[in-house]
Amino acid sequence: MSNAVRVLVVEDEALICSFVEDVLSGGGFEACSVHTGEAALSTFRDGREGCRALLTDVNLGDGISGWELARQIREITPGFPVVYMTSASAPDWKSQGVDGSLLIEKPFAPAQLAAAVSQLLDTRA
Repeated sequence: MSNAVRVLVVEDEALICSFVEDVLSGGGFEACSVHTGEAALSTFRDGREGCRALLTDVNLGDGISGWELARQIREITPGFPVVYMTSASAPDWKSQGVDGSLLIEKPFAPAQLAAAVSQLLDTRA
Protein backbone atom coordinates (compact mmCIF):
# COMPACT_ATOMS: atom_id res chain seq x y z
CA MET A 1 0.00 0.00 0.00
CA SER A 2 3.05 2.28 0.04
CA ASN A 3 2.27 3.45 -3.52
CA ALA A 4 -1.24 4.53 -2.58
CA VAL A 5 -2.12 8.20 -2.89
CA ARG A 6 -2.46 9.73 0.57
CA VAL A 7 -5.56 11.76 1.34
CA LEU A 8 -5.75 14.14 4.29
CA VAL A 9 -9.08 13.33 5.96
CA VAL A 10 -10.57 15.82 8.41
CA GLU A 11 -13.63 14.52 10.26
CA ASP A 12 -14.52 15.19 13.89
CA GLU A 13 -16.90 12.24 14.28
CA ALA A 14 -14.97 9.01 14.92
CA LEU A 15 -17.49 6.63 13.30
CA ILE A 16 -17.68 8.68 10.11
CA CYS A 17 -13.90 9.01 10.06
CA SER A 18 -13.51 5.23 10.33
CA PHE A 19 -16.06 4.74 7.52
CA VAL A 20 -14.22 7.23 5.29
CA GLU A 21 -10.86 5.53 5.99
CA ASP A 22 -12.33 2.15 5.00
CA VAL A 23 -13.85 3.55 1.80
CA LEU A 24 -10.59 5.21 0.79
CA SER A 25 -8.61 2.07 1.52
CA GLY A 26 -11.05 0.04 -0.59
CA GLY A 27 -10.59 2.57 -3.40
CA GLY A 28 -6.81 2.22 -3.37
CA PHE A 29 -6.09 5.35 -1.33
CA GLU A 30 -4.43 5.79 2.03
CA ALA A 31 -6.05 8.04 4.63
CA CYS A 32 -4.14 10.35 6.93
CA SER A 33 -6.86 11.26 9.40
CA VAL A 34 -7.11 14.11 11.88
CA HIS A 35 -10.10 15.43 13.80
CA THR A 36 -9.69 19.22 13.70
CA GLY A 37 -8.95 21.84 11.12
CA GLU A 38 -5.98 23.03 13.14
CA ALA A 39 -4.45 19.54 13.22
CA ALA A 40 -5.02 19.23 9.47
CA LEU A 41 -3.30 22.54 8.78
CA SER A 42 -0.36 21.54 10.95
CA THR A 43 -0.10 18.15 9.22
CA PHE A 44 -0.29 19.79 5.80
CA ARG A 45 2.31 22.46 6.62
CA ASP A 46 4.62 19.83 8.11
CA GLY A 47 4.45 17.91 4.84
CA ARG A 48 5.75 14.63 6.24
CA GLU A 49 2.54 12.81 5.37
CA GLY A 50 2.79 13.64 1.67
CA CYS A 51 -0.95 14.03 1.20
CA ARG A 52 -2.15 14.79 -2.33
CA ALA A 53 -5.79 15.70 -1.63
CA LEU A 54 -7.99 17.10 1.14
CA LEU A 55 -11.24 15.43 2.15
CA THR A 56 -12.85 17.54 4.85
CA ASP A 57 -16.06 17.81 6.78
CA VAL A 58 -17.38 21.37 6.68
CA ASN A 59 -18.47 21.66 10.31
CA LEU A 60 -15.54 20.75 12.54
CA GLY A 61 -16.67 21.91 15.97
CA ASP A 62 -15.17 24.95 17.68
CA GLY A 63 -12.05 25.39 15.53
CA ILE A 64 -11.67 26.50 11.95
CA SER A 65 -14.25 25.17 9.50
CA GLY A 66 -13.61 22.98 6.51
CA TRP A 67 -14.28 26.04 4.33
CA GLU A 68 -11.50 28.02 6.04
CA LEU A 69 -9.14 25.03 6.14
CA ALA A 70 -9.40 24.59 2.36
CA ARG A 71 -8.81 28.31 1.76
CA GLN A 72 -5.66 28.25 3.92
CA ILE A 73 -4.34 25.11 2.22
CA ARG A 74 -4.99 26.68 -1.19
CA GLU A 75 -2.97 29.75 -0.12
CA ILE A 76 -0.03 27.41 0.48
CA THR A 77 -0.62 25.15 -2.54
CA PRO A 78 -2.88 26.66 -5.22
CA GLY A 79 -5.04 24.08 -6.98
CA PHE A 80 -4.72 21.48 -4.19
CA PRO A 81 -7.61 18.98 -4.66
CA VAL A 82 -10.44 19.52 -2.16
CA VAL A 83 -13.55 17.44 -1.49
CA TYR A 84 -16.01 18.69 1.11
CA MET A 85 -18.36 16.43 3.06
CA THR A 86 -21.45 17.90 4.72
CA SER A 87 -24.97 17.13 5.79
CA ALA A 88 -26.25 20.67 6.33
CA SER A 89 -23.95 23.15 4.61
CA ALA A 90 -24.32 22.14 0.96
CA PRO A 91 -26.19 25.37 0.03
CA ASP A 92 -23.12 27.37 1.14
CA TRP A 93 -20.70 25.55 -1.17
CA LYS A 94 -20.93 28.00 -4.08
CA SER A 95 -20.11 30.98 -1.86
CA GLN A 96 -17.76 29.31 0.66
CA GLY A 97 -16.03 26.50 -1.26
CA VAL A 98 -12.75 26.94 -3.09
CA ASP A 99 -12.72 26.93 -6.91
CA GLY A 100 -12.56 23.51 -8.52
CA SER A 101 -13.63 21.67 -5.37
CA LEU A 102 -16.28 18.99 -5.09
CA LEU A 103 -18.94 18.49 -2.45
CA ILE A 104 -20.65 15.30 -1.42
CA GLU A 105 -23.62 15.30 0.90
CA LYS A 106 -23.89 13.03 3.93
CA PRO A 107 -25.07 10.37 3.99
CA PHE A 108 -23.22 9.24 0.89
CA ALA A 109 -22.53 5.88 -0.69
CA PRO A 110 -18.95 4.58 -0.56
CA ALA A 111 -18.73 4.73 -4.35
CA GLN A 112 -19.61 8.46 -4.31
CA LEU A 113 -16.71 9.22 -1.99
CA ALA A 114 -14.12 7.18 -3.89
CA ALA A 115 -15.33 8.60 -7.21
CA ALA A 116 -15.09 12.22 -5.98
CA VAL A 117 -11.50 11.81 -4.80
CA SER A 118 -10.53 9.91 -7.96
CA GLN A 119 -12.16 12.54 -10.18
CA LEU A 120 -10.25 15.41 -8.60
CA LEU A 121 -6.92 13.60 -8.71
CA ASP A 122 -7.47 12.57 -12.34
CA THR A 123 -8.12 16.16 -13.39
CA ARG A 124 -4.85 17.27 -11.79
CA ALA A 125 -2.63 14.47 -13.06
